[in-house]
Amino acid sequence: MLLQVEDLHVTYDTVYGTLNALNGVNLSIEEGETVALVGESGSGKSTLGLSIVRLLPPNGRYSKGSIVLNGKNVVSLSGSEVRRMRGTDVFMVFQDPLNTLNPVKRVSTQVLEALAVRAKKENKAFDQREGISEAIEKFKDVRLPDPEVLIHRYPHQLSGGQIQRVVIAIGLLLKPKLFIADEPTSALDVTIQAQVLKLLNSLKSEYKMSVIFITHDISVAYVIADRFAVLYGGEVSEIGEVSKVVKSPLHPYTKALIESIPKRSRKEGELVAIPGSPPNMLSPPTGCKFHPRCPYVMDVCRTENPPYTEADERTLRCWLYERPPT
Repeated sequence: MLLQVEDLHVTYDTVYGTLNALNGVNLSIEEGETVALVGESGSGKSTLGLSIVRLLPPNGRYSKGSIVLNGKNVVSLSGSEVRRMRGTDVFMVFQDPLNTLNPVKRVSTQVLEALAVRAKKENKAFDQREGISEAIEKFKDVRLPDPEVLIHRYPHQLSGGQIQRVVIAIGLLLKPKLFIADEPTSALDVTIQAQVLKLLNSLKSEYKMSVIFITHDISVAYVIADRFAVLYGGEVSEIGEVSKVVKSPLHPYTKALIESIPKRSRKEGELVAIPGSPPNMLSPPTGCKFHPRCPYVMDVCRTENPPYTEADERTLRCWLYERPPT
């Protein structure tokens, strides 16, 4: 097991009070596996990714639980240990590619900085010429055009898709065991989206990486993931193999998400919206977080949060599949 997240609770201190971003999240990832984190905005997807790489903002804190990555509990690591972990054990690509690279430094400078960090971690001598040659080869791997020219440009001279692939290449140069991609295609047009997804799929096989793919778009996640983890209100509502979750969703929220995917034509029916709004995590509802929007709500749903249970080869939290307390 490469990653094991157990009973993770993360909070943010705000001027309005304590925001409960993650509430008892459990998640495991095997080597070479891709898990997609899906859900609406505010469900906790990005917070979970940031928690794994120890990049929570200053007002964020771990209040309970553990994150064991490659045998090390991320939550309890020292600052120097976390810096050694980033890049070699885990690398994260953020949502907005235009804000990922330093705009006043050439791409080559930023690539060499990453390679120098890798060399220091490996206790090896670092040669800049060799580093540029290695980077150009990685740029070719991620299908960047004219890498010998592109590597000497500034970020503003590149397109959004090119910047995203440069960042992916930097991640590959660092040779991480876990690659986290937070909405990596949301700022790209459809053609570039398809290229990036195809690239991630091929690179996962080639480099034997595990991938966490964070997205709100189930159709995108379906293309790349082995398993889905559906988040709602800072909790994992349902997790299981992609085909099972999409073809026969169990949790009412998962069903609603899939039904809300736009149809190809009007003949297939109207667009179905999920009623209501996501919960306010400053003052979340009692019981199941989804009960105010759930068409199958029972009295127990309003008062008791369901425990994790197993059904049809997946894990979920729903009283429909668990005996209510007496």
